Amino acid sequence: MKQAPEHLVNLIEPLVEGLGYECVGIEYNPHPQHGMLRIYIDSPNGILLDDCTKVSHQISGVLDVEDPIQGEYQLEISSPGEDRPFFKLSQFQRFIGNTVNISLFKPIEKRRKIVGVIQAIEDNAIVLQDAEQTVKVPFQSMSKARLVPDYQIKKGGRNGK
Repeated sequence: MKQAPEHLVNLIEPLVEGLGYECVGIEYNPHPQHGMLRIYIDSPNGILLDDCTKVSHQISGVLDVEDPIQGEYQLEISSPGEDRPFFKLSQFQRFIGNTVNISLFKPIEKRRKIVGVIQAIEDNAIVLQDAEQTVKVPFQSMSKARLVPDYQIKKGGRNGK
């Protein structure tokens, strides 16, 4: 899954926010028969099934009218979960002091994956502290970034070492 094209984000994000939710991000996987459009929503009170249903109905109606996607696809509305994905540089700011798992388009210091604690946001980059060193990762270099939940760090799972 990759981040949705800008025209989809520009169509969907204002609708989600107009319903009173944060639009965390939108993933889109085009495929002629099995496409997937996944929209992550959040709110200060968390997300329940009713919230997902409400957003799904609104988004479905607009997508039917606007018809921005060719072919068949499945619409999925989801909470970001404890291993929330990051779609914007600004989202990292809220989680300074937390551990993230980042995948890169091209290696940095011979590494395509970096797990570290967010120290700061500087010049369109995330400053991470991993076990040995501080690494500055440009936001544009990231193919995927997710929060590592505390329970995985304590257990040592999912790259929590």
